Amino acid sequence: MSARYIPPRPANWTGRHSDDRAYIHEIISHADLSSASIPEISKGDVYLIGYACDEGVRRNQGRPGAKKGPTAFRKALGKMPWHRKEIRLKDAGDWSPDGTDLEGCQEAFAGSVTRILWAGGFPLGIGGGHDMAFAHYKGIRDALSPGTKLGILNFDAHLDLRLPGEKAHSGSPFYEMAQDCESRGESFLYGCLGVRQDANPPELLRRAKDLNVWILWRDELTKNSPSENLRALEAFVSGVDHLYLSIDLDGFSSAYAPGVSAASPLGYGPSEVFPLLDAVLASGKVVAADLAELNPDFDRDGQTAVLAAGIAHRILHAPDVFPAGRL
Repeated sequence: MSARYIPPRPANWTGRHSDDRAYIHEIISHADLSSASIPEISKGDVYLIGYACDEGVRRNQGRPGAKKGPTAFRKALGKMPWHRKEIRLKDAGDWSPDGTDLEGCQEAFAGSVTRILWAGGFPLGIGGGHDMAFAHYKGIRDALSPGTKLGILNFDAHLDLRLPGEKAHSGSPFYEMAQDCESRGESFLYGCLGVRQDANPPELLRRAKDLNVWILWRDELTKNSPSENLRALEAFVSGVDHLYLSIDLDGFSSAYAPGVSAASPLGYGPSEVFPLLDAVLASGKVVAADLAELNPDFDRDGQTAVLAAGIAHRILHAPDVFPAGRL
C-alpha cells in the first residue's frame, strides 16, 4: 500500500495584512511530515493534516470532489483572526492516495496522527471523505495505552456503520472502529449526534442498537430542552478517558453546507449544535478532532468552506482543549 504526501504550500494561506499579525495566514507555520521527526513541538501545538481523498465517497456512491476540501478549508481559515498567541498553529500538508489506494492513504494518515500525539501535539484533520475517521481513530488508538477508554463522538446525519464489504468506504468507518475495538479487547464507545431516520436504513439502526451506540436524534435537538440534551451528552462524556471528535459537514442543512458529498435541507443548523460542541470541548477530554466531507465542487460562494473554517476556529479557541489534549 502507498500514499502520496503533499507538503504544505504557503500559497494556500492568504488574506488581509495587519501590523500586529492578527490573522491566521500571518501566524501559520509549516511542518513537513515527510521528515523523520517532528521538531519543536511544545504544549499547545496544533497540526492541520489534510486527507485529500474522495475514493471512499466514490465507493459509497456519493459525489466526488471532497479531495479538494483541505485546500478550500485553508483558504477560508487563513482569512480569520487569531486570538491565541500562546498556541502555535502548523500546516502539516496532505495525504492523498496513489490512484485508488484509499487503504494506503488511511495508513499514512494514521501514522502521522500517532507521531503527532506521541510528540505532544494536537491533530486537526481536514477532509476529504469521512473514511478519514477510521484512519484518525486508528492513529489515536495506536498512541494510547491499552485499556484507555476512548470515546468517539460524531456530529453527523449518518451513523456510518455500513459493512465495508470487499473494500472500505466513507459509509463504513465507525463499523470498522467497532471491529478494531473488538480485536483489541477494548470497548466501542460511540456517540452520534444529529442522526436522521431518513438518512439511515433499518439495518444501520439495528446495528447501532447491537453495538450500544448512543444516539441523539436530529429531532431531539429541537424537541428536547437544551439542558436535557446536555445532560445526555455529559453522561456519555463522563464514561470515557479521552475523546475523538469528528464532524461530518453533511449533518448540517444544505442551507448552511451545500458543498458536501451528500447534501440535505433537513440537517441541523449551527445554533442547534454549537452548545453541544462547546460542552464537548469544555470537557477537557478532546485529544484530536476532524472535519469531513467538504466538497468545493458543489459549494456556493465558499460558504461550506467558511462553515468548516468557523467550526475549526471555535475548536482552536476553546480554552479547555489543548492543555488537556496531552496523552
